[in-house]
Amino acid sequence: MLTTPHLPLTVHTRSDAASDRGPRAINADAVATHTDPDTGRMAFVVADGVGDHLLAARAARLAASVAAEQAVHHGAAEGLLAAQRELLAQFDQPQADAVLVVAVLPAPGGEEETGDIAWVGDCRAYRWNGRVLHQVTVDHTMAEFWRAHGMTPSPRMEHMVTDSVRTAKPGDVGRARISAGAGRLVLASDGVHKSLGLPAIRTLLADGVPAGDTAAALVAAARERGSGDNATAVVVDRVLA
Repeated sequence: MLTTPHLPLTVHTRSDAASDRGPRAINADAVATHTDPDTGRMAFVVADGVGDHLLAARAARLAASVAAEQAVHHGAAEGLLAAQRELLAQFDQPQADAVLVVAVLPAPGGEEETGDIAWVGDCRAYRWNGRVLHQVTVDHTMAEFWRAHGMTPSPRMEHMVTDSVRTAKPGDVGRARISAGAGRLVLASDGVHKSLGLPAIRTLLADGVPAGDTAAALVAAARERGSGDNATAVVVDRVLA
C-alpha cells in the first residue's frame, strides 16, 4: 500500500499595522517593513517621533525606513545604529529625534530559530506564543530607571525617555532574542501600550482575528482607555502551514 509522506510544516509570516493621530496636531509615529530578497529575512519597525511637530515626524519616518532596510542585512541593533547615523547626517536640529523598536525575523523554512530585537526609548515589543504574553523590551525611561534602583517614580517619569535614536550610544541600545516559531509579535508605540496593560493586550491577541484587525483593535482599545498620544501597532503572525 502506498503512503503519502508527511511534508514538514513551515512557519509563514503575515503582518499588518494600524496607526491613529488622535488629538495630536500631527502623527509623528512611523512604521516600516523590509524583506531581504536574497535571504528572506524580514524587518519590522515602529518609530515614535519625539514631539508633536513636523521634524519629529520626519525623523521617525527616516529612522524607521533606514533601520528596516539595514537590519535585514546586519541585525536589529546595527540597523538602529545605521538609522542614527543617517538621522545625524540629514538633520542638524536636535528636535529631529525619535525612539524606536526593530525586529528581525528569519526567512520561512530557514535554519535560524530566533528573532532579533533592538530598541531605544519606550516603543515596545511583545511576544504571544498562544498561552503566555511576554514583554520583550524594557522601557528606557526615568520611571524604569527609578524602579530598577528600588525607588517609586512619579507618573510624569513614565514619559521621560533616557535614550533616543539621536542620543543613544551603542551600549545603550536594548537587545533581545525571541523564538521565531509560531506565535504573534507586537510592536507598539507608547500611545498604545501605556493605556493597555498586559491582560488587555493578551485578550486582544488571543482572539485569533487576522493581524490587521488585531492591530486596529489595539489602537482602538487604547483610544477607548483615554490615550491622548499617537497610537501605532504592528502585529506579525508566525503561522505553521
